[in-house]
Amino acid sequence: MNYVRTGLLLAGLTALFGVVGMMIGGQQGMIIALLFAAAMNVFAYWNADAMLLRMRGARQVDDRTAPELVSIVRELAQNAGLPMPRVYVVENPQPNAFATGRNPENAAVAATTGLLQLLDRSEIAGVMAHELAHVRNRDTLTMTITATIAGAISALANFAMFAGIFGGHRNDNNNPLGGLGMILVAILAPLGAMLVQMAISRTREYEADKIGAEICGHPMWLASALGKLDKGVRTIPNMDAERNPAMAHMYIANPLSGKGVDSLFSTHPDMGNRIAKLHAMAKQPVGYQTGDAPMNPAKPPRSSGPRRMRRRPWN
Repeated sequence: MNYVRTGLLLAGLTALFGVVGMMIGGQQGMIIALLFAAAMNVFAYWNADAMLLRMRGARQVDDRTAPELVSIVRELAQNAGLPMPRVYVVENPQPNAFATGRNPENAAVAATTGLLQLLDRSEIAGVMAHELAHVRNRDTLTMTITATIAGAISALANFAMFAGIFGGHRNDNNNPLGGLGMILVAILAPLGAMLVQMAISRTREYEADKIGAEICGHPMWLASALGKLDKGVRTIPNMDAERNPAMAHMYIANPLSGKGVDSLFSTHPDMGNRIAKLHAMAKQPVGYQTGDAPMNPAKPPRSSGPRRMRRRPWN
């Protein structure tokens, strides 16, 4: 994982937040903005997982209500050396999945009903291994903080736009750029925040694919799943994500329609590139191991071969 790059991007996002505050209210505005960001991050640290799951209408399942799915997650968690996360199912026809939680001890993984219907057992294991990789790397906390700061920058930018339009062209200590400068800040600051947020997300998706392949021991399980998910998200809209796109980067596949072709503005890496990297991993000797916690490849989840979850495991 390129932690240095992620750290620098987060530092840049925080600095951008402070700069916007300074442009609106000078040094005092910068201090207030940074204090506001700190308060939001503290709140997000303790409450983001419950908020996200509630927003998506996720329902927790267990060995009784979804025995196969829970069994897969339990086996993979043991293989990764992680505590057993809470497992959720989201009633949504788009095939997708995400993970959340401030640390491995308070983690949760969620799969949509569309994913459980589309993928076979080994592919589901590949997807869940990817999500557990996010948990292990503490990506969910990083991405929550990123989204929180980016959202706060957008809120400040809206205030700057209002001040620039109705504040005239005054140029005093609290408004060093004047009205025109404030409008420019309102336009450029959210764009910069969005680019940083997306760059962090893309970096972490590649690493989660790699660690996920190591956790399940079969890169082709995840590669096959990603190929199906790519087609699924293109044809089946996710209206929950469309209404609230701030958390789109949490999903394994971009849930938003109209994603465009410019990778600079994408929250996820190109799916073809992700699959190609997994194919390259599959050509290496079996027994991929992470540096700080070696693990043995997972055996296929209690099955003689890939098969679909024909019964509805979330009922």
